[in-house]
Amino acid sequence: MKRILIIDDEVHILLMLKKMLEKAGYEVDLARNGQEGIDLYNKSPVDLIITDIVMPEKEGLETIVDIKSKHPEIKIIAISGGGRMDPREYLEPAKHFGASKILKKPFNQKEIVSAVKELIGD
Repeated sequence: MKRILIIDDEVHILLMLKKMLEKAGYEVDLARNGQEGIDLYNKSPVDLIITDIVMPEKEGLETIVDIKSKHPEIKIIAISGGGRMDPREYLEPAKHFGASKILKKPFNQKEIVSAVKELIGD
């Protein structure tokens, strides 16, 4: 079974994504910020990472750079609702830092599952 790590500071987003992706047949690990996500990934690598961009402690762009510098092969989906700015202002740089795909919040189950399948299959 393919494993996914979701990094987001909003608990309801973590739980919603976990439910969607488990229903689609994936195993899911959760982290509340970038540093927690990096630590978890280093202990137990996964097939794909989904990370929010705007988070406390270690934000998503920094998280992407840190993970990709040591693990360039990992697939990452960056997600953002934008915070104070338009989400594209956060998501476009994520592609340049190594995100394989970007999704603007809110997105639906079909969009996220389709993006995951495109990157890592079933």
